[in-house]
Amino acid sequence: MSLVQFLKSKTFFVQIAIAIIVLLLFVFGLKFWLGVTTNHDQKIQVPDLQKLSLEEVNRKLKELNLDSRVIDSASYNPDYPKKTVIEQTPEAGDFVKEKRKIYLTLNPSKYKDITIPDLNGRTKRQASSQLRAMGLKVDTNYTYVNDIGKDVVRGLRYNDKILHEGDKLPLNSVVDLVLGDGKGN
Repeated sequence: MSLVQFLKSKTFFVQIAIAIIVLLLFVFGLKFWLGVTTNHDQKIQVPDLQKLSLEEVNRKLKELNLDSRVIDSASYNPDYPKKTVIEQTPEAGDFVKEKRKIYLTLNPSKYKDITIPDLNGRTKRQASSQLRAMGLKVDTNYTYVNDIGKDVVRGLRYNDKILHEGDKLPLNSVVDLVLGDGKGN
């Protein structure tokens, strides 16, 4: 039997029909199986987790059959309680399937610490600018000591404690400058 005769035969057309039917059954079976195993029609609305502690978040998500992962802690935000959720992904109101992970960003317990640099011998303006740029606040009630240099930094204080180079303070702390009065020897 030649190739042309085989292509015109009834056997060839029966085999093509069987192949098409098997392929269609496979595609529809795969589509049905994926719909069942991936919970295609399931929708769980993500709750708003902002300002909740991790214990409250875990309890709330467990009720909905969802999981959580802490991915980061942001810069301290005084508007939120310590160690509570600031951001979440997916957002509140989005729809997800069961066992989906909700990624959380938490509020740290305090501002990050700033390391005090050596400012001895700098002018009041230089020291104030550097401290503000680092995230500290400078009190305008200066303490003056007997020194030959007028308005030259001779030390720093925080809550009436003398600060040294390398000490750490929380961001936004208010420091006092100890300056020379220009009347020394």
